[in-house]
Amino acid sequence: MTTDLEPFTGGNRTLVGGVPVSTDHYIGGRRVASAATFDDRSPLDWSMHLADVSRGDAAIADLAVTAALDAFPEWASMGVKGRGEVMRRVADLIDQYVPALAAVECLDMAMLEESLRLRVLSRGARNFRAYADLAEEYEERVWSSNGTANRVMRMPAGPTVVITPWNAPFMLSTWKCAPALAAGNTVILKPAEWSPLSCSLLADLCHEAGMPAGVFNVVQGIGEEVGAALVSDPRLKRISFTGSPETARHIGVAAARNIVPFTAELGGKGPFVVFADSDLDAAAKKAAGQFDDSGQVCLAGTRIMVEESVREQFLERFHHFADQHVLGDSRETGTTISPMIHPDHAARVAGFVERARAAGDTILRGGQRSPLGGDDGLWYEPTLIEPRSNDSEVVQNEVFGPVLTFQTFTDEADAIRLANSTAYGLSAIVYTGSAERAERMGRAVRAGTIWTNCFLVRDLTAPFGGCGISGIGREGGDYALDFYSDLKMFQVLDGTTA
Repeated sequence: MTTDLEPFTGGNRTLVGGVPVSTDHYIGGRRVASAATFDDRSPLDWSMHLADVSRGDAAIADLAVTAALDAFPEWASMGVKGRGEVMRRVADLIDQYVPALAAVECLDMAMLEESLRLRVLSRGARNFRAYADLAEEYEERVWSSNGTANRVMRMPAGPTVVITPWNAPFMLSTWKCAPALAAGNTVILKPAEWSPLSCSLLADLCHEAGMPAGVFNVVQGIGEEVGAALVSDPRLKRISFTGSPETARHIGVAAARNIVPFTAELGGKGPFVVFADSDLDAAAKKAAGQFDDSGQVCLAGTRIMVEESVREQFLERFHHFADQHVLGDSRETGTTISPMIHPDHAARVAGFVERARAAGDTILRGGQRSPLGGDDGLWYEPTLIEPRSNDSEVVQNEVFGPVLTFQTFTDEADAIRLANSTAYGLSAIVYTGSAERAERMGRAVRAGTIWTNCFLVRDLTAPFGGCGISGIGREGGDYALDFYSDLKMFQVLDGTTA
């Protein structure tokens, strides 16, 4: 990989996969270093030190919010067309630098490099283009009543803090930041400390695209430190978070204290429901695909539920497809299962399995760490567990690793009961050959998104979010633009003249 990459200059930089990456914050259009740093390592080889990254604190948080506040009037006054021109230049640069971004994110987070290059990172460019287009296409509601002419307008809300998770960090950051920017807000992005580097490159691309100083800022550090300082700032107008319910509760308290609108996407425990009349090969193949990205996908269908009459036929097919997975280096084309993100997370996932085993749940496959990578390796075997009870911890709580559960049901009512039996409600997958049953399940299962005979088919204009502890609010399309805007009712008496 060449190191001669035009935008990636300035500030303290370290080579990651041949790409020079800044380890500093990006605030007010310039790189800002902190005296304190945190250690960033690669999940592919935990002995591989990637970078010492600037560790933000309350002073850095204050600097970033001040920069965003100062830049807000100019960015808001540019209008949707002016902002759209800048955002489309960012999108073009993302497309241009996909190989560099993939090399960095693969090392930093361990997602499959081929998947990053061919599918995931290009979504970042589509996010910027799509929201630029949607903002321009917005039609104000206009009507007459009671002798007045009436219009509903969107107003940019103001400085916005976006906090993103460690899985798919670049794409998920663009998913949140693009609508905020298109709406006319200035943004402070706080990436997860376990995978911050590709978000630093996003700052480079925004800078190269000519985004005015202070419109887009990146602050790195530990959530309990700089993250807490950011979300507590009373100058904020919006907060958007993706992560765990535990962290969301703390952020929600801070947002409520300052009466700041807050949206949160908080993970899931999606049911994967398979009826006897479905295409069992297709269902089993897709179910085995839920191990992708080492199971570190919030909207995955992790609770497999199969009609009792086809239990054995389904399991035979599932094991056949699961056997085709290859644990390995995420940079290699043949790999399908990557390592988990961090030793602490790997220990958490292993703990779920050990407690399930101790509780008498049946391990149908896997159930242990892979020897790949030696004692420090972060690979875990694709695991399927049949719980003794629906109340089992491994059924009711998000594991966020390559661990699925297997249950059977007797009829449609039983399937609905099981599907709705956790506190989560982000997504669900249903396989059936009956259009009527698909309609009934779609209405009965409580989840923000329900896929029938498919999975992860995304439309950027559709709402995305969860029920229950899977989150608050919706992202996607006009739903996101509405969140990042304030609505104004403009009323003029008929006959009013200038």
